Amino acid sequence: MIHHQPVVSEAFSTLLGQEQAIALLQGAIATNRMAPAYLFAGPPGVGRSMAAKSFIELFFCQALPPEKQPLVQKRLRQGNHPDVFWVEPTYLHNGIRLSRQEAAEKGLQRKAPPQIRLEQIREIAQFLSRSALEASRKMVVIDQAETMAEAAANGLLKTLEEPGQGTLILIAPSAESLLPTLVSRCQRIPFYRLAQSQMEQVLRQTGHEAILNEPSILAIAQGSPGDAIASFSQLQSIPEPLLEAVKKRPKSTRHALELAKTIAQSLDTEAQLWLVTYLQHCYWQSQHQPAMIQQLEQARKYILSYVQPRLVWEVTLLELIKN
Repeated sequence: MIHHQPVVSEAFSTLLGQEQAIALLQGAIATNRMAPAYLFAGPPGVGRSMAAKSFIELFFCQALPPEKQPLVQKRLRQGNHPDVFWVEPTYLHNGIRLSRQEAAEKGLQRKAPPQIRLEQIREIAQFLSRSALEASRKMVVIDQAETMAEAAANGLLKTLEEPGQGTLILIAPSAESLLPTLVSRCQRIPFYRLAQSQMEQVLRQTGHEAILNEPSILAIAQGSPGDAIASFSQLQSIPEPLLEAVKKRPKSTRHALELAKTIAQSLDTEAQLWLVTYLQHCYWQSQHQPAMIQQLEQARKYILSYVQPRLVWEVTLLELIKN
């Protein structure tokens, strides 16, 4: 087979601060030694999904003549290539699976975080059971793989044991966030937080210069441009009176209970989880009391465990009065 010099040799050019990951992925394609499965492990928002897209694009275009590559690139970027299957966590609403974007467009109040569901894992197996149509192998990406329930993870294990002519990419924050049996079948590709100069460069390139004027957001993001952008969006979505109210410890039991009710009624689960992180930063800057940070961390665990949010905030805010 003749290998052409691809136009997409600069596929990773916009990915900053991930030299090791880029070298490993480019090397796999250059030596034609693709692993059956990869684990893109690292903090959210540092380029893991971008790297997956660039890796797939580079692989699909490497053997094509230059004149045919733009069409393949376009289809990949539009998400309609027949040999690529991208899976992300979903909500279940009236028996229908919805992505985060679809749920937001419908204005649904989301009470629990989205998950990678067993039905989605079965769809991956069905996708891989069919021959590739336009490439030598199929590519599957499982975004936020750490959200898989145990049944889904066990189902994926069977697929990883016999992927056929397919390569799976699992995107997760760390190897520890997945079952060891899954991790053992993947080649790990490490991703790291960006330096401050790289953070600034990414935010300017993506049109988010305003975030550079929000020290609290940059501190929360800790070298993750994606987290900074998401945090800034959350900050803008929370009513200013509510934000100012929660940044101060409640003055009375009644105040705490009223504030807990407002938070639970006004914010969905993801916004409440972000608010916990934001308050941890604010309280640490102003109070420097570890006990308050720990109480908020316990609130996060309760929310993630599907405890009734209003009750979680009532208990948390009442505890904060005591400090």
